[in-house]
Amino acid sequence: MNILVVGRGGREHSIVMKLSESEHVTRIYVAPGNGGIAGEATCVAIDEMDMEGLVKFTKENAIDLTIVGPENPLNAGIANRFYEAGLKVFAPTKEAALLEGSKSYAKEFMKKYDIPTAASATFNSVEEAKQYIDLKGAPIVIKADGLAAGKGVVVAESVEQAQEAVNEMLVTRAFAEAGATIVIEEFLAGKEFSLMAFVHENHVYPMVTARDHKRAYDNDEGPNTGGMGAYAPVADVSSEHLAFATEEILQKTVDGLMKEGRPFTGILYAGLIMTTEGPKVIEFNTRFGDPETQIVLPLLKNDLAHVLVDVMDGKDPQLEWEEGSCTGVVVASEGYPADCDKGVRIPEMSSVEGAFTVHAGTKLEGGSLVSDGGRVLLVGAKEDSLEKAAENVYEALASVDDMKGYFYRRDIGKS
Repeated sequence: MNILVVGRGGREHSIVMKLSESEHVTRIYVAPGNGGIAGEATCVAIDEMDMEGLVKFTKENAIDLTIVGPENPLNAGIANRFYEAGLKVFAPTKEAALLEGSKSYAKEFMKKYDIPTAASATFNSVEEAKQYIDLKGAPIVIKADGLAAGKGVVVAESVEQAQEAVNEMLVTRAFAEAGATIVIEEFLAGKEFSLMAFVHENHVYPMVTARDHKRAYDNDEGPNTGGMGAYAPVADVSSEHLAFATEEILQKTVDGLMKEGRPFTGILYAGLIMTTEGPKVIEFNTRFGDPETQIVLPLLKNDLAHVLVDVMDGKDPQLEWEEGSCTGVVVASEGYPADCDKGVRIPEMSSVEGAFTVHAGTKLEGGSLVSDGGRVLLVGAKEDSLEKAAENVYEALASVDDMKGYFYRRDIGKS
């Protein structure tokens, strides 16, 4: 098989690393890719939003399967365009991807199909939103309705902070059109975890659970980010809770999408929280999570290319998983998730047994790897225990002589 992966981040690099193990894969192309991916696959200079360019490339290079990583092309209809062209693509249509593209749609969908989630209300009026906050009090959660690269969520500890978030989204338009409508939710207490699944229509094949750390700094402090590290599997999620999440959340969701005339093919990601009443949905993504993909795929025993083909053909891929744990820590540019410098030299780490590096925001410049985004690398490790995996990751990070221009959390895999 010749495979095209669409995207440029750590998730796409991890997909490439897993596909590279497959005996079924002849060539891997990535559009546009990044500096680290370029060492393992053929990067092509086509933007992920250039659908006509991607269709043309796919036809001219005999691509057997395209895998779409990021959310923006999904919500712009890349799968629809590929289907129109008669091309095989593992990705949901824009109609199905709306589950991630609009939080207000997702909340109405969950209410309709009795999928457990936080109570909420949707607003585009500043005054009405603030009145609702005054009524409900704090803590409370404010979310931009549209796609905001994982940053359009404020967990407000006070009414004043919540109202400030409303101003940022609806008045100053911090997230542009993505925040023109906002969703205000009740705050749910509990530990969060992620559950991804391979999906084709009403068939759901769940992966192992993962826990992502969204806050920028240690002890879950600082602003929300796209994710500063993750580990899998999550020991405090019982088999009973996993079965509930699979049947009452994932299966209900894909069945509901079928009823809505929005059949889903691709990766369905449920961001969940364990409440006293059981798992509830915080958010849906309609693609591989980032950074969860980077620590879940290394635990998959199966050939990823074979899994995707089986799922699309309506066959059970018979997923098998490693017994151990995997953890990963994101190395981010100073200033992230706000504006940060690019073009900073990539830190060099000593080799540590069991550790690996995934490139996210990197590029080649004059033959050297430099930063090209907020989240730059993920350093991961797979071991028999979570403690040993985390130890190996931090041993690799400690070997860096000069981390100037970068920062990372020091508590991933320890809570």
